[in-house]
Amino acid sequence: MKFIISGKNIEVTEGLRKAINEKLGKLERYFTPETEIHVTLSVEKERQKIEVTIPVKGNIIRSEQVSSDMYVSIDLVEEVIERQLRKYKTKIVNKQQGTGNFQKTFVEDDFIEDEDVKIIRTKRFGIKPMYPEDACVQMELLGHNFFVFRNAETDEVNVVYKRKGNTYGLIEPEC
Repeated sequence: MKFIISGKNIEVTEGLRKAINEKLGKLERYFTPETEIHVTLSVEKERQKIEVTIPVKGNIIRSEQVSSDMYVSIDLVEEVIERQLRKYKTKIVNKQQGTGNFQKTFVEDDFIEDEDVKIIRTKRFGIKPMYPEDACVQMELLGHNFFVFRNAETDEVNVVYKRKGNTYGLIEPEC
């Protein structure tokens, strides 16, 4: 595995590199040697954040963890990614129709799935065309953190969502 480590508002020291290699190196049993693991460390006030992104054929495995200590955040992110891999192993492998960046032993091993994804409610509603800004207003009025709408400019189904810092995001389909 190849680690690509970067820092925002933090110097990536040799100690941090060593901790990342030790902790995330445990994931080596799941991935092939050429797999790239993108690690971004950042500090905002008391928040020590680590973001880990692992692109694998057709999917992205990602986790972001925050704590008051970067070493604790590193521990947490490793546990979350390992749990994600075990939980979604069959779904990830079946969709790819091959092992992709995964080790053959990981693909062939049987894990007990912790939880199945269960859809407990289905909602249907009419989608009327509106502009993204109007969709944000509607989302706020409903008290939701996302809103699905038909974009009046593109006639495509889009999603607006609330981001940290009272900002908004827009998700558009890629053609």
